[in-house]
Amino acid sequence: MAYIASDLSVLAYANNFTLWHYTTVDTAATIQGAGYFNSAASMVRVGDLIIINIDTDGTPSTKFYIVTANSGSSVTVAVYS
Repeated sequence: MAYIASDLSVLAYANNFTLWHYTTVDTAATIQGAGYFNSAASMVRVGDLIIINIDTDGTPSTKFYIVTANSGSSVTVAVYS
């Protein structure tokens, strides 16, 4: 599947940091793939955290991701540890 804008929501915002929530039927491998959040480039910033409910129609899990890069059109995320 692909990124769905209506499934991304703000949980908290302060001091130029946003904590997001996203839910998807996609797997972790798909989310971590190149360009998954590119359509959200105008909203997310480097350092933002996204709590993601993953694979909600299969084997659900929840992971924290951090936005590691955003060129304005290309967004990269990584598992936050």
